Amino acid sequence: MAAGAGLTLAALLAYLLLWPVPAEPVIWSPQQGPGYVGAHAPNTKLAGLQKIDIGAERGPEHIAMGPDGKLYAAVASGNILRMAADGSQREVFANTGGRVLGFDFDASGRLVAADAMKGLLAITPDGKIAVLTDKVADGDPIRYADGVVVAPNGTVYFTDASTRFAPAEWGGTFEASVLDILEQSSTGRVLAFNPASGKTSILASGLSFANGIALSGDGKTLFVNETGRYRIWKIDAASGKRAILFDNLPGYPDNLMRGRDGKIWVGLVKPRNPTIDKLAGKPFMRKLTLRLPRGLWPVPKAYGHVFAFSEDGKVLADLQDPSGAYPETTAVMETPDRLYVQSLHAGYIGWMPHP
Repeated sequence: MAAGAGLTLAALLAYLLLWPVPAEPVIWSPQQGPGYVGAHAPNTKLAGLQKIDIGAERGPEHIAMGPDGKLYAAVASGNILRMAADGSQREVFANTGGRVLGFDFDASGRLVAADAMKGLLAITPDGKIAVLTDKVADGDPIRYADGVVVAPNGTVYFTDASTRFAPAEWGGTFEASVLDILEQSSTGRVLAFNPASGKTSILASGLSFANGIALSGDGKTLFVNETGRYRIWKIDAASGKRAILFDNLPGYPDNLMRGRDGKIWVGLVKPRNPTIDKLAGKPFMRKLTLRLPRGLWPVPKAYGHVFAFSEDGKVLADLQDPSGAYPETTAVMETPDRLYVQSLHAGYIGWMPHP
């Protein structure tokens, strides 16, 4: 009996210490988390959201108003839903067969989508889908297309969150993002697609999970979330020169959306977890974590949080729901009447009257 228990323990230890995992974590040094202070002092302004039914769909990760005045929402099934502003007349506009995480509309009315499985897509107003690009100019594949914005000159800027972990190969977008952020090898990049030449170039690289992207009012500057390092960058759209706009945020920044009156909205999809930060200098322990059942991973608690900022880095609004009733808030789409809140996993679209 004792021998059997010993063998079981030895097998368990061997598994925890030696079982191969895909990530090779590297050491990094986060700043101490600031907590909820100053402009991000705790509040409940995001609590009690009203609901727009999306049927059996989940994860309205990105929501935007189309040139036809309809509301469009990308959901986990690969569908892009289209509906009236109040959620009525809901229909499936298109299904990409992948997972769209961000989209924008170009001057011709096409929906330009960053699909984490397929690359950069264009969808015509009648729902026809075409691949604009799935590789950069040197043939390197785009593994994790994430956020996208179309510039006034037609250039499409978009993020490739990770060149290490493609959702199509690692069980989906959430699984691939966990591997990339845990590893911290910083392979995310910002890409630029030229519709005239059909070529895709690298504008910026070395980001720890490059995520949401937005354009300045004059079209010259990009704002890009670096989710894995809790920060937001300003990047010159012509040269790629960059500077940090927000650093050491209290959570993981996900999507970016231009709002009204010069505002840019960002969602903190999860709050920071002190345990995760403490493991930053312990790559072996992070590797061991991947061998544990998912229920034992140090996943941060649910906490609803979005805020708006100006192009020069001033926080203009901060909305929170400490209960996390609306899970994984990714950003806000703002209209004159409403704020529509995006979510990674919610089974409905949350909204509130414009404050």
